[in-house]
Amino acid sequence: MIAIVDYGAGNPASVARALEALGYPGRITADPAQVAAAEKVILPGVGHFGALMAALDARGLRAALQAFFASGRPFLGICIGLQVLYEGSEEAPNSPGFGVWPGHVQRFPAGRKVPHTGWAEVTGLRPSRILAGTGLVPSFYFTHAYFAPPSAETTYLGHYPEPFTAAAESGNIHGVQFHPEKSGAVGRLVLENFITLPRAAPVAIPARSQPRTAPYRRIIPCLDVHGGRVVKGVRFAALRDSGDPAELAAAYDQAGADELALLDVSASREGRNTLIGTVAAVARQLRIPFLAGGGVASLADGERLLAAGADKVTVNTAAVNRPQLISELAAAFGSQAVVVAVDARRGEAGWTVFTHGGHQSSGRDAVAWAREAESLGAGEILLTSMDRDGTRSGFDNALTAAVSGAVQIPVIASGGGGETADFRAVFEQGRADAALAASIFHTGALSPQSLKQQLAAAGVAVRTA
Repeated sequence: MIAIVDYGAGNPASVARALEALGYPGRITADPAQVAAAEKVILPGVGHFGALMAALDARGLRAALQAFFASGRPFLGICIGLQVLYEGSEEAPNSPGFGVWPGHVQRFPAGRKVPHTGWAEVTGLRPSRILAGTGLVPSFYFTHAYFAPPSAETTYLGHYPEPFTAAAESGNIHGVQFHPEKSGAVGRLVLENFITLPRAAPVAIPARSQPRTAPYRRIIPCLDVHGGRVVKGVRFAALRDSGDPAELAAAYDQAGADELALLDVSASREGRNTLIGTVAAVARQLRIPFLAGGGVASLADGERLLAAGADKVTVNTAAVNRPQLISELAAAFGSQAVVVAVDARRGEAGWTVFTHGGHQSSGRDAVAWAREAESLGAGEILLTSMDRDGTRSGFDNALTAAVSGAVQIPVIASGGGGETADFRAVFEQGRADAALAASIFHTGALSPQSLKQQLAAAGVAVRTA
């Protein structure tokens, strides 16, 4: 039995679904006895270093995991599950890690966008049993603000632009900074290698002299949901039905999407929470990262979304009304899991933030609010031009560039994508890190994969495999 450690965050359901798809169901558990008795253990990672260690202590899981490490049975730590194997982290200086490996986890220095988010290449230093067969320079999905420096245990490096530990192992203890459960087919191979330990054989990995040092630009289909159905309108009005969320999610997963977004567009206006059943149904179809939101007004709302299968939580109206919510979510789940949605409409001087599904003006300046959201702990901005939404007339590159230049966190551009040139422009002129679209994908005008192939041909760095 593979025990998947449940500490109240970390999205263990995503790992469980990935194992089940491989024909080896795992057991999500917070029971120290089950962890200690398991054949193999996975500690998934979404959250804050200190909060994770505190949660393990509160559940009696620290001692169970220490005993498991000593047993020599296979262990896999994912993202923060890797980081806690070290002595400690700058994220929580007063919270000691397990100290299985020497060294301390550090925050990426200033001068780049943090969190390091998206699909990025890794390069091999020495043989790895769980990355066997993944290729010479595989790409995996990362989302993290902190990293472990290279050490004797490091098997694969990430680069941002300096090298950091992407995968490490010693004996039967393994850790990966990326999310294999959200990295498509290559990620599933990593999990399959772990499942079959000790049968998976190490392979020689040649070095690469000039690795790519930034994540690929991401293409994100969006499911705007109203009443349990996907809808799409123009400028947040005249909504029309576009299909079943779970069916569309499965199609986009197969069609090369880098992530998927689900936004319950009427939740805030109707004063209710996101439709959790819909989120769970969509999550079951996905092997890629998944952000969800709409009506998130509390820490408990965020917990429910992550428990249902979301990897990131997006907040808008409640955060504008009570900005401290952003800090609360970041403290519990880590900044990389907190996306602040900014719906902006052009005015006489700049752009104004709207709330309640685009129906109420907040009076806030969009650029200033994005900067404030970052200071409160947001890990990403989902920036929608209400003027361009659904028009297919091109993204508002001036708005996107203004926000991208004001913050040091990734920016997802939304609203107006109609053809390949629009996406190229928002990446090059708008300096966006990702681009989100709905109607061009729902109608079949473009598929995510065909769009990325055209972008790659035009010189935009996107993941095409």
